[in-house]
Amino acid sequence: MSRLEPMDSEDQREDRQTRMWAMFLHLSVFLGYVVPIAGLLVPIIIWQTKKEDLPILDQHGKNLVNWIISFVLYGAVFVLLAFVVIGVPLLMLLGLLAIIFPIVAGIKANNGEVWKYPLSIAFLK
Repeated sequence: MSRLEPMDSEDQREDRQTRMWAMFLHLSVFLGYVVPIAGLLVPIIIWQTKKEDLPILDQHGKNLVNWIISFVLYGAVFVLLAFVVIGVPLLMLLGLLAIIFPIVAGIKANNGEVWKYPLSIAFLK
């Protein structure tokens, strides 16, 4: 005789949905490697359409947008610094961080944690 599992409560379903959408939000920046502008637009679209239904997603979205803006600013400065050579290794480091940070944030989001991207400037609070 098998024991029936209790039905998920609404809170558990919302928590699972929040974790899933938060993970998608962070990992969607990789769409930019396939379709150039998609890595910028898709995370913002997910954040703006889901933040009302899943309030915790709002903080994930703000953290990600802060990182995207910071990334663009760092990239612009490092390109200018490339003319004096120091920008080349900084650009390589920035490229590496652009891969590592969303993966870490996606994993943490799937575990129910809100992770602030290191080195991101807090434009949105």
